Amino acid sequence: MAGQPAAMDTEQLHVALQHSFSPDASIRSPAEATIKNLKHVKGAVTMLLQVAAEKQVQYEVRQAAAIQLKNICRECWVERVSFTLGLGVDGGTGSGSGSGGASRIRPTLLDEEDKAGIRTNLVEALLSEPEKSVRDLMAETVHSIAIHDFPDNWPNLLPTLLHQIAQSADPAQALRVHNALLALRKICKRYEYKSREQRGPLNDIVVQSFPLLLPLAQRLSDPNVHSLEAAMMLKQILKIFWSSTQFYLPSAISGAGGGGGDATVGGETTAEGGAGGGTVSATFDPNAMQPWFDILRSVLSKPLPEASTGLEPRGQPTSVEERNAWPWWKVKKWSAQIMSRMFSRYGIPAYAEDDSREFAAYFSQSVAPQFLGPICETLNLRPSGQFCTDRVVHLCLTFVDLAVELAPTYKLLKPHLDFILYKVCFPTLCLTADDIELFEGDPHEFVHRQNSPLADFYDPRMSAVTLITDLVKHRGRDVTQPLLGFLTEVLHRYNSSEGDARNHVEKDGALLALGSLADYLLSKKKFAGELEGMMVTSVYPDFNSPVGFLRCRACWMVQRFSTIKWSDDGTNLRSLIQLVLQRLSDPALPVQIEASKALRFLIEVDGAETTLLPVLPQ
Repeated sequence: MAGQPAAMDTEQLHVALQHSFSPDASIRSPAEATIKNLKHVKGAVTMLLQVAAEKQVQYEVRQAAAIQLKNICRECWVERVSFTLGLGVDGGTGSGSGSGGASRIRPTLLDEEDKAGIRTNLVEALLSEPEKSVRDLMAETVHSIAIHDFPDNWPNLLPTLLHQIAQSADPAQALRVHNALLALRKICKRYEYKSREQRGPLNDIVVQSFPLLLPLAQRLSDPNVHSLEAAMMLKQILKIFWSSTQFYLPSAISGAGGGGGDATVGGETTAEGGAGGGTVSATFDPNAMQPWFDILRSVLSKPLPEASTGLEPRGQPTSVEERNAWPWWKVKKWSAQIMSRMFSRYGIPAYAEDDSREFAAYFSQSVAPQFLGPICETLNLRPSGQFCTDRVVHLCLTFVDLAVELAPTYKLLKPHLDFILYKVCFPTLCLTADDIELFEGDPHEFVHRQNSPLADFYDPRMSAVTLITDLVKHRGRDVTQPLLGFLTEVLHRYNSSEGDARNHVEKDGALLALGSLADYLLSKKKFAGELEGMMVTSVYPDFNSPVGFLRCRACWMVQRFSTIKWSDDGTNLRSLIQLVLQRLSDPALPVQIEASKALRFLIEVDGAETTLLPVLPQ
């Protein structure tokens, strides 16, 4: 820096933050320049924290202060290094590069006094913060600092949070307990994706915190507890559980390694040695895991009635967006997510890692079957006319899909296959009123959603497709003929109806199911011979349907069944190519896109060149 920046007090900082919202550029621009220079001002982070934490300050100003605090701590806490170039991220040339050997400009870093002040005061500010936006920004700041300083340079962080969580029996402490849980989750998240060898601090956190979290979660998940505060705290506990277990069970359960210090378990202090980072904790003994599974099952089973009924928990919103964000639905989502993840890692013992085999055997025989009931009850919400979020449906279908391959769970699932296939999966495949409105009113967004690579991770339609295909693959003897009979009946019913009697949405769902089974159907001689007739009678007419999404589905079906062996003199193939070419100029954008994709498949079909070559120049 050329010179030391001018000193600033809290009042001047407050004014600068206020002015940054001014519509007058002559006022706003100097304020923005001042804020941009804050990272060079000694004590600026302390003042930003004071402004962000002061409840009497205007909310927008507090939020702006919290954003600047987060950004400066993330950027200036330690020197960031580019692992590809070996340079600080602020760039500059290396000390020995070039003929002049010029050294690069070192980035601005916070001094130790400022860091110590933030570590001392940030947690207290977070614990007492009622505004969600400011609270979340402060929690992110804790996370970014903990990446570098926890546990070595911030040894009192975990004891402070655990001391606050221990006050959970006092209703007056509910906000502070929730915010302590939020901060604890941020610390756990820092180790969530670490390798087993780098998870020592997380294992220590588990040993020290889970004896507090388990009884609190049991109390919050009691069927007679309905407050939103309880749901918010329970959500944070489940997120902590998720971060601690989704990739590896803490080493206590696998018997690997020893702990890195003293740990409090059930009120007694145990000293454990070793560098592995895990301690022997009853919480993660396979049998002692059952209380956690009881909590998850209780959450999944909890009824969430409509607000109009007046039943607890009261106040469920009516809009889908608000329901998705409602804490009780969030809790259900995390419960289903944890169980689906557990099932995918431990449901089939043969696929589990060696040190998890014992737990996997316990999980597959004793735990997974316990959850089929609550999972199926949750999936029955929509068929019975009740609400369920898309994400919860998606995760529950994922759980059922995993249950298909495992013998103990499939034995329980088998009597309910009709319910799963025809009451849950098939209606999930069908377009909703919102889908159709999007197709007609915002085709660009419709195309984006239909082709999103993330759809597999959140779209219940994709999980229903996966479940159907896996049922046919793994349990075809029980499923294939009845399912194909059902889908064929849907197509026959549509073809034999006229006008308003035709159910366009139902037909689209049937074609989606059949197209999803294309690889299987084409590989089986007894089915492959019937596909040409199905295409001609049930797909060809849809190319000229007045219903846009059926024209779109017809083009998609061509992509799935382009390798059909045509039995005639080539007329059917020529007709198909002509129909696809016509859809390239369809008035609906999604149809045009699917038609262009279909054409790519048809180009590779033998005999297509005679029809395509004359029109390619066009």
